[in-house]
Amino acid sequence: MADRLKGKRAVVTAAAAGIGRACALAFAREGATVVATDINESGIATLAREGIAETARLDVRSTADVNGFAKRVGKIDILLNAAGFVHHGTIMECSEEDWDFSFDLNVKSMHRTIKVFLPAMLAGSGGGILEFPSVAALRPPPQPPV
Repeated sequence: MADRLKGKRAVVTAAAAGIGRACALAFAREGATVVATDINESGIATLAREGIAETARLDVRSTADVNGFAKRVGKIDILLNAAGFVHHGTIMECSEEDWDFSFDLNVKSMHRTIKVFLPAMLAGSGGGILEFPSVAALRPPPQPPV
């Protein structure tokens, strides 16, 4: 089933590894023009050899970075937010700084990217937004007995 995404333009965050990378490659195999992003530039550097049209360093925790990136990229058809973080340890070991980092990366980053890309999707022929920020819901970190 190749070319299901032919003519579509996709942005994938956290594409250096894991589900972000797998989705970026799958979208490219299906014919999408993919812009793969991550803060890990060495991780996304190899994606061009695997059919990814463009890679870019993007810190989704920065509104300025996201806004500048979106302005440069323009209208897209698919946005996949895969950036996420799971704190390792219990709530008792999670500092407020750790919590703020998790919330910023797992939640606010989605708001930033959706806010800049959605208007063009709505004004045009639509699009799709997918959110996969964490595996914690599927496999939560182990907790000690209470």
